[in-house]
Amino acid sequence: MNAKAPQNALILDHVYAHESRHAGTVFLTQPTGGGQVVDLTWAQTMDQARRLAAHLQGRGLPRGARVAILSKNCAHFFVAELAIWMSGCATVAIFPTETAETIRFVLEHSEASLLFVGKLDIWDHQKPGVPAGLPCIALPLAPQSARKDFETWEAIAARTQPLSGQPARGGDELAMMIYTSGSTGTPKGVMQSFKAVSAAGKGFSEFIRKQIGPGTQARVLSYLPLAHSFERSCVEMAALWAGDTHVFFADALETFVQDLQRAQPTIFMSVPRLYAKFQQGVLAKMPAHKLDRLLALPIIGKIVGRKVRKGLGLEHVLYAASGSAPLTPEIIRWYRRLGLKLYEGYGMTEDNSYSHASYGEYSEPGYVGMPMVGVEVKLAEDGEVLIKSPAACDGYYKQPELTQESFTADGFFRTGDLGERRPNGMLKITGRAKELFKTAKGKYVAPAPIENLINAHPMVEMSMVSGVGQVSAYAIVVLAENLRPRQSDPAVRAQVESELNTLLKEVNAQVPDYEQLRMIVVAHEAWSIENGLLTPTMKIRRARIEKAVGGEIAQWFAARGAVIWS
Repeated sequence: MNAKAPQNALILDHVYAHESRHAGTVFLTQPTGGGQVVDLTWAQTMDQARRLAAHLQGRGLPRGARVAILSKNCAHFFVAELAIWMSGCATVAIFPTETAETIRFVLEHSEASLLFVGKLDIWDHQKPGVPAGLPCIALPLAPQSARKDFETWEAIAARTQPLSGQPARGGDELAMMIYTSGSTGTPKGVMQSFKAVSAAGKGFSEFIRKQIGPGTQARVLSYLPLAHSFERSCVEMAALWAGDTHVFFADALETFVQDLQRAQPTIFMSVPRLYAKFQQGVLAKMPAHKLDRLLALPIIGKIVGRKVRKGLGLEHVLYAASGSAPLTPEIIRWYRRLGLKLYEGYGMTEDNSYSHASYGEYSEPGYVGMPMVGVEVKLAEDGEVLIKSPAACDGYYKQPELTQESFTADGFFRTGDLGERRPNGMLKITGRAKELFKTAKGKYVAPAPIENLINAHPMVEMSMVSGVGQVSAYAIVVLAENLRPRQSDPAVRAQVESELNTLLKEVNAQVPDYEQLRMIVVAHEAWSIENGLLTPTMKIRRARIEKAVGGEIAQWFAARGAVIWS
């Protein structure tokens, strides 16, 4: 049988068509440790999904009931989501690094009826966040303690007959709730319909196919959190819609390069922090001036660039994208000199990340590209970017007032981002309205553009510009990973101070006088998800960082140096 999805089909209709047309084709490749992997074909994926869907239906869950997934990226995240959808329920995915407190909030706020516990690193710390009495099912890669406490996926699948037929879901039914990562406060439940996730899947899959060409195998490594809309839409929804994508998963942080080498991706999605870390890793082995000199040579440059890409596992990538936070133009240009087609995109949880993308001639570094197919964009009088996307959400769960405030009368979503548009439609994000702060001089400072200038320096992994109510702004920087273990060495400190002194002068020469920095402060420890200073999508939590350093600020301003060690 060679089934094909009908016109105006939603995402599940495409999944059923792939189940028939691509039954024997490997869809998902999951590492299981020790260099071993398990491949799941479309037929195997759907057989397991149908068994768990039948189990969920057998529990008598009402249509639209929320079923949660707490797991790192793995093949059974995809399978569990399909089971949830076919059973008539909606998915609530929780970031695998969340605290017990946040897990409890999400489970209770969403009124989750059941929880799938999957691949996790800190389950023993998270378990207290699961409300007593909430039914739980352990996925195949769940921690042993969870597999001991809860019924396992394998046991249920072994005794349950697959759900038959092609259970349909309406376009207006709830497909998933995505809880924002809470960089500014309590997570909000963004409601996404089947119509919206289908639009995102269709739009991204068609966009990707145009970028890599009609005859190219679409291979992608899924490792950014699937609880976030960027990975969910660009990777999972696109793969479910297209049917011809081979999705690989990462085993662990330590095996990431090997996982990349195994996948040999033709599409690579990431966030600025990882691109910066890759760059710093390369430059730690070969000084920037030497690499630049080699890359400038006509024939040798291509050979060197390919060798560097091969070492990173990106040799076959035809389209690389960055999202979630601004990527410095310098890093984009650096990768392009290596021969990697690196582009920046822009989207939000509220539009399933389906908003803007760079490609071809619309790819100037510093811009996030053009509106994607079906997306409308305009700027408000104050410069706020307003988006109307076919993948737009239905609002915030249990927050009708916030939902109403977030959309204009004519249906555009108020992004909260400030931007500029070129006559040809290319968009540049200039900052976030809520991040603007006022110094004691009464002038507003936009931190993001200044942070981009700082982050371009190879010694800096990330930075934050602040100065609320102070006489002037200042920056805090986290040093590059290769420098941090040596930052107590006097020789290293002297080199860092010299470089950051120069950087401070260069940055101040490029910004208005009221935005000039008084100093650069070197953070004592790296900001991380674990210490609560980064969101699960690696955005900085400004308020928490400012609170953490609050007691030191007066001393910094009293000191005379341009570079301060926290």
